[in-house]
Amino acid sequence: MSTSVLLLGLLVGGVNYLFRYLPLRLQSGRYTPVKRGVSGVLLDTIGIASICALLVVSSAPEVIADVQRLLPTLVGFAVLGISFYKTRSIIIPTLLSAVAYGFAWKWLANI
Repeated sequence: MSTSVLLLGLLVGGVNYLFRYLPLRLQSGRYTPVKRGVSGVLLDTIGIASICALLVVSSAPEVIADVQRLLPTLVGFAVLGISFYKTRSIIIPTLLSAVAYGFAWKWLANI
């Protein structure tokens, strides 16, 4: 893999993270919590729903082309769902699911 591709991926990922993190951090002092209703619960679940949708859209062509990617993809989805259920955060489950996918892929390659 080219170094420029890796650097570009890190740059885009870092900027994407800052676009999501900084508005929440800068307005954290101004936010006054209100009673959560149905809309609050729906808004809280948008993060995990968007990550799952992106995973399905990005992994479906790969799984169709190479059936060996099905098990690592399912492992990634399972880790994402379980870790989101436990932490209610989107950052840690996303990272854990990527690591689980990588470990499952590597483990299957050694079999």
